[in-house]
Amino acid sequence: MRKTFFAIAAAVMIMTGCSQKPAQEHDCANKGAAAIENIMNRKSVRSFTGEAISEEDMTTMLKAAMAAPSGMNIQPWSFVVLTDASKFDDIFQGNFNVGTFKSAGTVVVMCADTTTQSRGSEERVPNSMWRDDLGASTENFLLAAEALGLGAVWTAGYPFMERIEHVKEALGLPAEVLPYCMIAVGHPDGENQPKDKFKADRIHYGKW
Repeated sequence: MRKTFFAIAAAVMIMTGCSQKPAQEHDCANKGAAAIENIMNRKSVRSFTGEAISEEDMTTMLKAAMAAPSGMNIQPWSFVVLTDASKFDDIFQGNFNVGTFKSAGTVVVMCADTTTQSRGSEERVPNSMWRDDLGASTENFLLAAEALGLGAVWTAGYPFMERIEHVKEALGLPAEVLPYCMIAVGHPDGENQPKDKFKADRIHYGKW
């Protein structure tokens, strides 16, 4: 059963705002609860049916990824969507996740431009915030997948250079662009349950 798409991200709810009128206030509370539920239900899925993802769902997930916060609004992300599983052995040569990729049938390579244009000139300079931005973008994508009733798993690219270099070459990425991570995404096969990761002893108020 597909989940209501209220819950792609709590940030969307905050940006659109909530009226103080009683009926709309109740609706806003429901959306907030759905957003929190979606976050808590997100899980890593590694087994898939192989059924193709609709173009509409993929667009929704990519829009969610691009709605992430970005330092100085640089938005260093780009995305390579791969759906031809017959090429995965070559593209992801030596990556132990290739079986998961084939099972999903779709892999999204989250790419990071590690540079940005210097203010007042055409020169490209290092962007020190690309890792943070891509992490936020990746999480948004995963939450959108969960909200759509799909399954997904985040597999590392960076900082494992042996993975990065081969994928970079296979996909023809520009010199300044790195494959930050690879997300296998598809229709989950079987029941997958989220992990309870809450640990009260990790929380400190006032000081450590």
